[in-house]
Amino acid sequence: MSAILLSPVAQQEEAPVSLWRDAWYRLKRNKLAVFGLAVVLILAFAAIFGPYLTPYDYLSQDLQARNAVPSLAHLFGTDDLGRDVFSRVVYGTRTAFLVAVIVTVIAVFIGTLLGAIAGFFGNPFDRVIMWLTDMTMSVPNLLLVVVINASLKSPITKWMEAQYLATLNPFYRQTIWVDFMLVFGSMALISWPPYARLVRAQVLSIRSRPYITAAQALGLSNWIIMKRYVIPNALGPLIVSVSAGLGTAMVLESAFSFLGVGVNPPTPSWGNMISDGLRVWQHYPHLLAAPAAVLGLASVAFSFLGDGLNDALNPRGSK
Repeated sequence: MSAILLSPVAQQEEAPVSLWRDAWYRLKRNKLAVFGLAVVLILAFAAIFGPYLTPYDYLSQDLQARNAVPSLAHLFGTDDLGRDVFSRVVYGTRTAFLVAVIVTVIAVFIGTLLGAIAGFFGNPFDRVIMWLTDMTMSVPNLLLVVVINASLKSPITKWMEAQYLATLNPFYRQTIWVDFMLVFGSMALISWPPYARLVRAQVLSIRSRPYITAAQALGLSNWIIMKRYVIPNALGPLIVSVSAGLGTAMVLESAFSFLGVGVNPPTPSWGNMISDGLRVWQHYPHLLAAPAAVLGLASVAFSFLGDGLNDALNPRGSK
Protein backbone atom coordinates (compact mmCIF):
# COMPACT_ATOMS: atom_id res chain seq x y z
CA MET A 1 0.00 0.00 0.00
CA SER A 2 1.59 3.17 -1.10
CA ALA A 3 1.53 6.14 1.17
CA ILE A 4 0.65 9.50 -0.15
CA LEU A 5 3.01 12.11 1.19
CA LEU A 6 1.65 15.57 1.65
CA SER A 7 3.80 18.60 2.11
CA PRO A 8 3.55 20.48 5.43
CA VAL A 9 1.98 23.37 3.57
CA ALA A 10 -0.72 21.12 2.15
CA GLN A 11 -1.29 19.46 5.51
CA GLN A 12 -1.76 22.75 7.30
CA GLU A 13 -5.32 23.95 7.25
CA GLU A 14 -5.82 27.45 6.05
CA ALA A 15 -7.14 29.84 8.65
CA PRO A 16 -10.56 31.21 7.79
CA VAL A 17 -10.46 34.64 6.24
CA SER A 18 -12.45 37.30 8.08
CA LEU A 19 -12.79 40.93 7.05
CA TRP A 20 -13.13 42.10 10.65
CA ARG A 21 -10.18 39.98 11.84
CA ASP A 22 -7.95 41.31 9.09
CA ALA A 23 -9.11 44.85 9.86
CA TRP A 24 -8.26 44.34 13.53
CA TYR A 25 -4.75 43.13 12.65
CA ARG A 26 -4.20 46.17 10.44
CA LEU A 27 -5.57 48.47 13.14
CA LYS A 28 -3.18 47.05 15.75
CA ARG A 29 -0.21 47.84 13.51
CA ASN A 30 -1.21 51.50 13.38
CA LYS A 31 0.39 53.06 16.47
CA LEU A 32 -1.56 56.31 16.27
CA ALA A 33 -4.84 54.41 15.97
CA VAL A 34 -3.92 52.27 19.00
CA PHE A 35 -3.10 55.43 20.94
CA GLY A 36 -6.44 56.94 19.95
CA LEU A 37 -8.29 53.76 20.94
CA ALA A 38 -6.52 53.69 24.32
CA VAL A 39 -7.42 57.32 25.03
CA VAL A 40 -11.05 56.73 23.99
CA LEU A 41 -11.29 53.69 26.28
CA ILE A 42 -9.82 55.65 29.20
CA LEU A 43 -12.26 58.50 28.63
CA ALA A 44 -15.14 56.03 28.39
CA PHE A 45 -14.07 54.45 31.68
CA ALA A 46 -13.89 57.90 33.28
CA ALA A 47 -17.35 58.74 31.94
CA ILE A 48 -18.87 55.58 33.44
CA PHE A 49 -16.97 55.14 36.72
CA GLY A 50 -15.03 58.38 37.16
CA PRO A 51 -17.58 60.29 39.27
CA TYR A 52 -17.50 57.41 41.80
CA LEU A 53 -13.69 57.47 42.00
CA THR A 54 -12.96 61.20 42.21
CA PRO A 55 -11.80 62.54 45.60
CA TYR A 56 -14.48 65.27 45.74
CA ASP A 57 -18.03 65.82 44.64
CA TYR A 58 -18.20 68.05 41.59
CA LEU A 59 -20.55 70.45 43.45
CA SER A 60 -18.67 70.41 46.78
CA GLN A 61 -17.40 73.91 47.67
CA ASP A 62 -14.49 74.92 49.90
CA LEU A 63 -14.37 78.70 50.04
CA GLN A 64 -11.09 78.60 51.95
CA ALA A 65 -9.42 76.90 48.96
CA ARG A 66 -10.72 79.20 46.23
CA ASN A 67 -8.61 79.43 43.06
CA ALA A 68 -5.95 77.08 44.45
CA VAL A 69 -3.19 76.08 42.06
CA PRO A 70 -2.73 72.40 41.11
CA SER A 71 -1.37 70.32 43.98
CA LEU A 72 -1.54 66.81 45.41
CA ALA A 73 -4.78 67.72 47.20
CA HIS A 74 -6.32 69.17 44.01
CA LEU A 75 -4.66 67.78 40.89
CA PHE A 76 -6.09 70.46 38.57
CA GLY A 77 -6.56 73.13 41.24
CA THR A 78 -9.87 74.69 42.31
CA ASP A 79 -12.19 77.29 40.80
CA ASP A 80 -13.54 80.55 42.23
CA LEU A 81 -16.03 78.62 44.40
CA GLY A 82 -13.46 76.20 45.76
CA ARG A 83 -14.71 73.27 43.68
CA ASP A 84 -12.19 70.65 42.63
CA VAL A 85 -11.44 71.15 38.92
CA PHE A 86 -10.26 67.55 38.42
CA SER A 87 -13.58 66.19 39.71
CA ARG A 88 -15.50 68.58 37.47
CA VAL A 89 -13.42 67.67 34.41
CA VAL A 90 -14.03 63.97 35.06
CA TYR A 91 -17.77 64.54 35.43
CA GLY A 92 -17.63 66.68 32.29
CA THR A 93 -16.34 63.57 30.51
CA ARG A 94 -19.66 61.89 31.33
CA THR A 95 -21.56 64.88 29.94
CA ALA A 96 -19.47 64.89 26.75
CA PHE A 97 -19.82 61.13 26.19
CA LEU A 98 -23.53 61.13 26.98
CA VAL A 99 -24.23 63.89 24.49
CA ALA A 100 -21.86 62.50 21.84
CA VAL A 101 -23.16 58.91 22.00
CA ILE A 102 -26.87 59.74 22.09
CA VAL A 103 -26.62 62.43 19.41
CA THR A 104 -24.54 60.16 17.15
CA VAL A 105 -26.91 57.21 17.62
CA ILE A 106 -29.92 59.36 16.72
CA ALA A 107 -28.15 60.96 13.76
CA VAL A 108 -26.85 57.61 12.44
CA PHE A 109 -30.30 56.02 12.73
CA ILE A 110 -31.99 58.86 10.84
CA GLY A 111 -29.19 59.17 8.27
CA THR A 112 -28.94 55.42 7.64
CA LEU A 113 -32.69 55.00 7.23
CA LEU A 114 -33.16 57.97 4.90
CA GLY A 115 -29.94 57.31 2.97
CA ALA A 116 -30.83 53.66 2.40
CA ILE A 117 -34.33 54.56 1.21
CA ALA A 118 -32.98 57.25 -1.13
CA GLY A 119 -30.28 55.02 -2.61
CA PHE A 120 -32.29 51.81 -2.94
CA PHE A 121 -35.69 53.04 -4.11
CA GLY A 122 -34.51 56.02 -6.19
CA ASN A 123 -36.94 58.70 -7.33
CA PRO A 124 -39.15 60.22 -6.02
CA PHE A 125 -37.76 59.25 -2.58
CA ASP A 126 -34.21 60.13 -3.62
CA ARG A 127 -35.17 63.60 -4.84
CA VAL A 128 -37.20 64.48 -1.73
CA ILE A 129 -34.65 63.14 0.78
CA MET A 130 -31.69 64.79 -0.94
CA TRP A 131 -33.61 68.09 -1.06
CA LEU A 132 -34.23 67.79 2.68
CA THR A 133 -30.57 66.96 3.23
CA ASP A 134 -29.40 69.99 1.23
CA MET A 135 -31.83 72.27 3.05
CA THR A 136 -30.63 71.08 6.46
CA MET A 137 -26.97 71.46 5.54
CA SER A 138 -27.54 74.94 4.12
CA VAL A 139 -28.70 76.31 7.49
CA PRO A 140 -25.78 77.45 9.73
CA ASN A 141 -25.43 75.01 12.61
CA LEU A 142 -25.04 77.62 15.31
CA LEU A 143 -28.02 79.63 14.07
CA LEU A 144 -30.26 76.57 14.09
CA VAL A 145 -29.21 75.54 17.60
CA VAL A 146 -29.69 79.07 18.94
CA VAL A 147 -33.16 79.33 17.39
CA ILE A 148 -34.22 75.96 18.82
CA ASN A 149 -32.94 76.77 22.30
CA ALA A 150 -34.31 80.32 22.33
CA SER A 151 -37.76 79.30 21.12
CA LEU A 152 -38.27 76.11 23.13
CA LYS A 153 -36.31 76.40 26.37
CA SER A 154 -38.40 79.12 28.01
CA PRO A 155 -41.82 77.50 27.32
CA ILE A 156 -40.62 74.07 28.46
CA THR A 157 -39.07 75.52 31.63
CA LYS A 158 -42.28 77.41 32.47
CA TRP A 159 -44.33 74.26 31.88
CA MET A 160 -42.07 72.28 34.22
CA GLU A 161 -42.38 74.98 36.89
CA ALA A 162 -46.17 74.89 36.59
CA GLN A 163 -46.11 71.10 36.91
CA TYR A 164 -43.96 71.36 40.02
CA LEU A 165 -46.36 73.83 41.65
CA ALA A 166 -49.26 71.54 40.82
CA THR A 167 -47.70 68.24 41.89
CA LEU A 168 -44.71 69.22 44.11
CA ASN A 169 -42.75 66.53 42.28
CA PRO A 170 -39.03 67.47 42.58
CA PHE A 171 -38.36 65.96 39.14
CA TYR A 172 -39.86 69.06 37.50
CA ARG A 173 -37.23 71.22 39.21
CA GLN A 174 -34.40 69.39 37.44
CA THR A 175 -34.09 71.64 34.42
CA ILE A 176 -30.89 69.88 33.38
CA TRP A 177 -33.12 67.45 31.47
CA VAL A 178 -34.40 70.37 29.41
CA ASP A 179 -30.82 71.29 28.49
CA PHE A 180 -29.99 67.72 27.52
CA MET A 181 -33.19 67.28 25.52
CA LEU A 182 -32.63 70.47 23.54
CA VAL A 183 -28.95 69.65 23.00
CA PHE A 184 -29.75 66.11 21.85
CA GLY A 185 -32.50 67.24 19.51
CA SER A 186 -30.76 70.24 17.97
CA MET A 187 -27.40 68.49 17.48
CA ALA A 188 -29.04 65.39 16.00
CA LEU A 189 -30.99 67.64 13.65
CA ILE A 190 -27.78 69.10 12.22
CA SER A 191 -25.71 65.88 12.31
CA TRP A 192 -27.73 63.36 10.25
CA PRO A 193 -27.24 64.70 6.67
CA PRO A 194 -23.59 63.53 6.24
CA TYR A 195 -24.57 60.00 7.29
CA ALA A 196 -27.49 60.04 4.85
CA ARG A 197 -25.23 61.08 1.98
CA LEU A 198 -22.65 58.44 2.85
CA VAL A 199 -25.18 55.60 3.13
CA ARG A 200 -26.92 56.69 -0.08
CA ALA A 201 -23.63 56.55 -1.99
CA GLN A 202 -22.86 53.08 -0.60
CA VAL A 203 -26.34 51.77 -1.39
CA LEU A 204 -26.18 53.08 -4.96
CA SER A 205 -23.02 51.01 -5.41
CA ILE A 206 -24.36 47.91 -3.64
CA ARG A 207 -27.81 47.65 -5.21
CA SER A 208 -26.34 46.69 -8.62
CA ARG A 209 -24.33 43.77 -7.23
CA PRO A 210 -25.20 40.23 -8.43
CA TYR A 211 -26.28 39.01 -4.98
CA ILE A 212 -28.89 41.78 -4.82
CA THR A 213 -30.22 40.72 -8.22
CA ALA A 214 -30.30 37.10 -7.01
CA ALA A 215 -32.20 38.06 -3.88
CA GLN A 216 -34.76 39.95 -5.95
CA ALA A 217 -35.10 36.96 -8.28
CA LEU A 218 -35.87 34.78 -5.26
CA GLY A 219 -38.82 37.01 -4.47
CA LEU A 220 -37.49 38.64 -1.30
CA SER A 221 -39.12 41.94 -0.44
CA ASN A 222 -37.20 45.18 -0.77
CA TRP A 223 -37.21 45.77 3.01
CA ILE A 224 -35.73 42.31 3.68
CA ILE A 225 -33.05 42.86 1.03
CA MET A 226 -32.16 46.21 2.60
CA LYS A 227 -32.05 44.72 6.09
CA ARG A 228 -30.07 41.55 5.25
CA TYR A 229 -27.81 42.55 2.39
CA VAL A 230 -27.68 46.27 1.65
CA ILE A 231 -27.24 47.97 5.03
CA PRO A 232 -24.79 45.37 6.50
CA ASN A 233 -22.52 45.77 3.47
CA ALA A 234 -22.55 49.56 3.87
CA LEU A 235 -21.41 49.47 7.50
CA GLY A 236 -17.65 49.69 6.87
CA PRO A 237 -17.45 53.36 5.79
CA LEU A 238 -20.27 54.17 8.24
CA ILE A 239 -18.23 52.88 11.19
CA VAL A 240 -15.33 55.11 10.16
CA SER A 241 -17.67 58.10 9.91
CA VAL A 242 -19.24 57.35 13.30
CA SER A 243 -15.84 57.23 15.04
CA ALA A 244 -15.05 60.69 13.68
CA GLY A 245 -18.60 61.88 14.37
CA LEU A 246 -18.28 61.11 18.08
CA GLY A 247 -15.33 63.47 18.38
CA THR A 248 -17.12 66.11 16.32
CA ALA A 249 -20.19 65.84 18.56
CA MET A 250 -18.04 66.37 21.66
CA VAL A 251 -16.49 69.49 20.16
CA LEU A 252 -19.90 70.81 19.07
CA GLU A 253 -21.40 70.26 22.52
CA SER A 254 -18.47 72.06 24.12
CA ALA A 255 -18.78 74.91 21.61
CA PHE A 256 -22.51 75.32 22.25
CA SER A 257 -22.00 75.16 26.03
CA PHE A 258 -19.21 77.72 25.68
CA LEU A 259 -21.68 80.05 23.94
CA GLY A 260 -24.39 79.42 26.56
CA VAL A 261 -26.81 77.43 24.37
CA GLY A 262 -25.77 73.97 25.53
CA VAL A 263 -25.48 72.37 28.95
CA ASN A 264 -25.61 75.12 31.57
CA PRO A 265 -24.07 75.27 35.08
CA PRO A 266 -23.99 73.82 37.67
CA THR A 267 -23.74 70.65 35.52
CA PRO A 268 -20.07 70.41 34.48
CA SER A 269 -19.35 70.58 30.78
CA TRP A 270 -15.98 71.10 29.16
CA GLY A 271 -17.49 73.97 27.18
CA ASN A 272 -18.88 75.96 30.10
CA MET A 273 -15.70 75.26 32.10
CA ILE A 274 -13.61 76.69 29.24
CA SER A 275 -15.96 79.69 29.11
CA ASP A 276 -15.52 80.30 32.84
CA GLY A 277 -11.76 79.83 32.67
CA LEU A 278 -11.36 82.15 29.70
CA ARG A 279 -12.46 85.12 31.80
CA VAL A 280 -9.70 84.66 34.38
CA TRP A 281 -7.03 82.76 32.44
CA GLN A 282 -4.41 85.47 32.91
CA HIS A 283 -4.55 85.06 36.70
CA TYR A 284 -5.62 81.40 36.98
CA PRO A 285 -4.55 79.64 33.76
CA HIS A 286 -5.26 76.18 35.19
CA LEU A 287 -9.01 76.87 35.02
CA LEU A 288 -8.74 77.12 31.22
CA ALA A 289 -5.89 74.69 30.57
CA ALA A 290 -7.40 71.62 32.24
CA PRO A 291 -10.73 71.32 30.34
CA ALA A 292 -9.22 72.63 27.10
CA ALA A 293 -6.40 70.05 27.21
CA VAL A 294 -8.82 67.16 27.85
CA LEU A 295 -11.13 68.32 25.04
CA GLY A 296 -8.18 68.63 22.66
CA LEU A 297 -6.90 65.18 23.63
CA ALA A 298 -10.33 63.61 23.08
CA SER A 299 -10.69 65.28 19.67
CA VAL A 300 -7.23 64.14 18.53
CA ALA A 301 -7.84 60.60 19.83
CA PHE A 302 -11.08 60.22 17.87
CA SER A 303 -9.36 61.64 14.79
CA PHE A 304 -6.49 59.11 15.04
CA LEU A 305 -8.96 56.29 15.64
CA GLY A 306 -11.08 57.33 12.66
CA ASP A 307 -8.05 57.45 10.37
CA GLY A 308 -6.90 54.06 11.64
CA LEU A 309 -10.32 52.51 11.06
CA ASN A 310 -10.38 53.98 7.56
CA ASP A 311 -7.02 52.37 6.75
CA ALA A 312 -8.06 49.08 8.35
CA LEU A 313 -11.45 48.75 6.69
CA ASN A 314 -10.42 50.26 3.35
CA PRO A 315 -6.80 49.06 2.78
CA ARG A 316 -6.92 49.87 -0.94
CA GLY A 317 -7.65 53.51 -0.18
CA SER A 318 -4.89 53.87 2.40
CA LYS A 319 -1.61 55.47 1.50
